Amino acid sequence: MDPIKKKIQSNSRETRQDLFGKIVTYTCIALIVLVVLSIFVFVASKGMATFFVNKANFWDFLSGKNWNPTMLDSKGSPMLGALPMITGSFGVTILAVLFATPFAIGTALYMTEIASGKGERILQSVIELLVGIPSVVYGFIGLSVIVPFVRNYIGGSGYGILSGSFVLFVMVLPTVTSMTVDSLRAVPRFYKEASLALGATKWQTIYKVILRSSTSGILTAIIFGMARAFSEALAVQMVIGNAAIMPTSLLSSASTLTSVLTMGIGNTVMGTVANNALWSLALILLLMSLFFNIVVRLIGRKGRM
Repeated sequence: MDPIKKKIQSNSRETRQDLFGKIVTYTCIALIVLVVLSIFVFVASKGMATFFVNKANFWDFLSGKNWNPTMLDSKGSPMLGALPMITGSFGVTILAVLFATPFAIGTALYMTEIASGKGERILQSVIELLVGIPSVVYGFIGLSVIVPFVRNYIGGSGYGILSGSFVLFVMVLPTVTSMTVDSLRAVPRFYKEASLALGATKWQTIYKVILRSSTSGILTAIIFGMARAFSEALAVQMVIGNAAIMPTSLLSSASTLTSVLTMGIGNTVMGTVANNALWSLALILLLMSLFFNIVVRLIGRKGRM
């Protein structure tokens, strides 16, 4: 009886495999959380050094219009006004999303409600192709096509927020379109069938039923597009002009948080005021990414409710 009792009470092979799988899974999850927290703590410690070590004023940093970390103002503080870069980042992001949203919704509706199977496959291939194009290619196209077009037909030097918005419009379009397609396909089929059965036309069904039912998913797609545009560096850097001054119009040269970071981080010494100031800009980018993720979660929760 002892061998039988021992065999019954011992863990089976399947139980040991299940335990091993749980250990591996939870270990990977813990490592991912640790990496994310480490990145946040590292960037935060570097970014906050501007205010605790170099004694810069936090409000002056966010609202100041003069960016020259190597120079001192009348108060003896470094000129660390990040408002021009913050304004440039939000300017190109908001404009790009405003340009992309109507095209993305129209394309998604065509793919899900109007196009045949062949047309949908062609559009899907085009969207996937746009996603796979490197940022530097978009930047070169913007430099060769968009900048001369803006200069010749709209005005200014061609470099500025408007040119950056046009480049980002093409770059965020696949992201917003793909997520909008998924949200439209997630609408229950019986919603559409019930609307048509009540006598609504196809376009009435699309506008009053399908679009309204997928509002939370479309808003999520727009927020993801904003996050994509806000964090883009190389393509925008090539067409925006990279002038760390307060933009006066959509046609004037400007800069973004990412463009100043990519141009300056390799030309500063670790621990200096200029380097700490760039880390502060990186902290703002990180906080904005966190903000976009929180907004997406809130929209998703409201959609489920």
